[in-house]
Formats: sequence, C-alpha cells, structure tokens
Amino acid sequence: MIIIAFSYAYMVPKYPKAGGEFTFTRMSFGKTPAYICGWFLVAAYLTNVPMNSTAIGLIVDGLDGSADILKWGFHYQIAGFDVWAGEMILAMGILLVFGILNIWGVKKAGVVQTILAVLLGVSVFILVVAAVTSSKTSLANMAPWWGFQKSEAVEAWTNGTYTSIDEFSHGGTMGKLSATLATFAIAPWAFVGFDTIPQAAEEFKFSYKKVSFIMIVAIIFGCFVYTANNTIVAAALENWPELIIESSSTPWLLLTAAEKLLGTPGKILVGVAVSCAVLSGMMGFYLASSRLMFSMSRDGYLPKFFGVIDTKHGTPKNAMIFCIVISLSGPILGREALGWFVDMSAIGASIGYFFTCASTLVTLKRDGDGSPFLKVMAVIGVIFSVGFMVLQLIPIPGIADVHFGNESYMMLVIWIILGLIFYLKRWKYFKKTE
Repeated sequence: MIIIAFSYAYMVPKYPKAGGEFTFTRMSFGKTPAYICGWFLVAAYLTNVPMNSTAIGLIVDGLDGSADILKWGFHYQIAGFDVWAGEMILAMGILLVFGILNIWGVKKAGVVQTILAVLLGVSVFILVVAAVTSSKTSLANMAPWWGFQKSEAVEAWTNGTYTSIDEFSHGGTMGKLSATLATFAIAPWAFVGFDTIPQAAEEFKFSYKKVSFIMIVAIIFGCFVYTANNTIVAAALENWPELIIESSSTPWLLLTAAEKLLGTPGKILVGVAVSCAVLSGMMGFYLASSRLMFSMSRDGYLPKFFGVIDTKHGTPKNAMIFCIVISLSGPILGREALGWFVDMSAIGASIGYFFTCASTLVTLKRDGDGSPFLKVMAVIGVIFSVGFMVLQLIPIPGIADVHFGNESYMMLVIWIILGLIFYLKRWKYFKKTE
C-alpha cells in the first residue's frame, strides 16, 4: 500500500481536483478508461458506508450483554441474520448525522475525524500494553500460526468428527502461501481509505507536499490497528480456533480477549475503538463517494444533478444526499446480506490503484519529471494491482479461500451491466474528442 501511495502523492499536485483516480485516468488515458475507473471506485467507496453502518448494532449488542437494548420493534431475517427496528433507527440516525457533517464541509468533518482517530489510537495502544504486560497472554496461544481451513473444521465439528485444530491447520508451502495470498487479496479493501485524500483535493488547505507523509502515516496506523487487534486475540485466548468453529456466526473475539485482560474496562475500550473505526470509515467514504460523483458529473460522465454545489458550504450537496439515501439501505438489509460487498470494494479499489500507478507512468514520461525511484514504485504498483485482481477473480488450483464467492461474482456482473447501461446512454459524449 505504501508503494502504491507514492503514485498518489505524485499525481495529486498534478491534478488538484476532486475525483482523484478518476481525474488522473481521464487526463492520462481518456474518457472510457476514466469511466471504468470511476465506476468501480464508486463501488469501492459507497459500499463501505452502509457496510460500516450495519456494524453499529453489533457493537451495542456486544457491549450490553443480555440487555439487548436495541432488539425492540418489528424484526425480520435476511440471510439468517435478525434485523431489528431499534438497530435500524440508531444506524440510520448516525448515517444522517455524518452525512450532514460532510455537507457542512471537510473542516467540520475533519474535526470529528481527528477526535475519532485519537480515541481509536489511544484505545488500541492501551489494549496492546495490557496484552504485553499481562500474565494471561502467551505466544503458545497463537497457534496455529498460519490459520486453518475454517469450512472443513466447521463441517467436522458439525458431524462430530472434530478432534483437534491441528488436522485443519495451514501447513507446508501451499498452506502458508494460501494464508499469505488470502491476506494480500483483501488488502485493497482493508486499506481503502488512504486514497480518499485526493477526492477532497479542492477543499483541503495543507501543502501538497504533505500528501505522501499523511498517506504513509495512515497506512502504517491502519496496519498497526489490524495487527495489534488480531495478535491480542490470539495471544489472550488459548481456544480461539474452537470459539470460531463452534459459533453459528463469527464471535467478537477481541471483546472476549479484552474482557479477559482488563474486565469491564477492556470491553469499554474495545467498544470505543471499534466505534471510532466504524464512524471514521463512514465519514471518509461519504466524503470520497460524494466528491467522486461530483467530479464525474462536472466532467459529463454522470447527470448534472450530482454536480450541484451547496451555496453556503461549497460542497457537492446533491451527490452527498444521494450517498446518504443509498447508505440508508444498509441498516434495512442487515449485516450478513452485505458481506459480499467486501469483495466488490476490493476489486473496485484494485482497479483504482491500477489506473493511478499506470497514470503515474504516463505522466512521468510526458512531463519528464520525477525520479527513477518513483518510476520503479509505479511499475511495482501496477504489478501489485494486477496481482490483486487476479487473486480476487481467478480460482487458482491449490490456493483456497482467496478468490470471490458466488454472490460476489453475481454482484460484479450486475455492476458491470449497470455500468454499460450508463455508458451507452452517454455514448455520444464518449465519442467526442477530448
């Protein structure tokens, strides 16, 4: 991700306009590639807002014990997951509040983002210190180090033939490679967010020279949070594989581990950390989605409606309202129904990374600036981006649990068809010379 971030840092000062990757691609390759890039980036960003919103009910449910304070009113099931009126109302309320903050501008939204980021960092740091200093954690608990075949282990558990996690642990070259590539394949989704900075390039006031520093800090911080949380869980819970296998739905193991280490304060810390992660993600993806749609509208790729600017705050109001309306579907559909949006976000981000790195190479050649180091980084970024897409879309013999599931393939086909419909509607525009 840091390698790819160098290309963003080079391109933002070149094209300091809302749109980010979409703008880079349009200026480097033309209309059709830019449309492809922009269309998939909308999927990468916008799907993360409702997906984050569905975690709000799970956070409250995990923290309130048996009280079930949000499980009231009418409810129904989608994909085996219960959706309650109380959870919907809370999540929708938060979606509306954060959407309005984005209409008010990046300065006000940035204050909230900063508070959330600080709280997240402090909470995770305290948990790390508690885990390192506690006698309840052990490196021995972290086995199996390379993970295990979950589906096979669950089947054995259900059939009563399960004896030990060892028989399902990833081992040997292919097992370790599968575990590594599975992590690599979802990296675009896991780290999508640092690239939202260019989407608001017209609104931020800091020097463009700071872009690379800000992006690298964001990536390292994200990596720290992911690694710290998973390591705390594995080190604190001796039976973490069995807790996953025996549960009908994935349990919140970080909450269990924090409670074991610190008691009730540990649960509160996890609640604060996860809430901050969810809310800051919601804020960032609102910003990125609305600014990208505004940029595409301004350049003629989407209806003029999305290019309307709020006269008071100078923000793309209509695009933001559209994003809010779409995001309100998240609490209605429920957590399980949106799980495959992770894959859609990953492929969308991968395509955005590919076009950014490729645009960097084109711009470097055209303008004759930059350094040999940057050119090498851009080439490696293109290779990594193609690698992401191959792993996500193409089943590789012997490499398990890496490529898309069936629902994700279906969603991808639907998204492509919708994209083609909008493209054909604007066919006369795309035929015109730049």
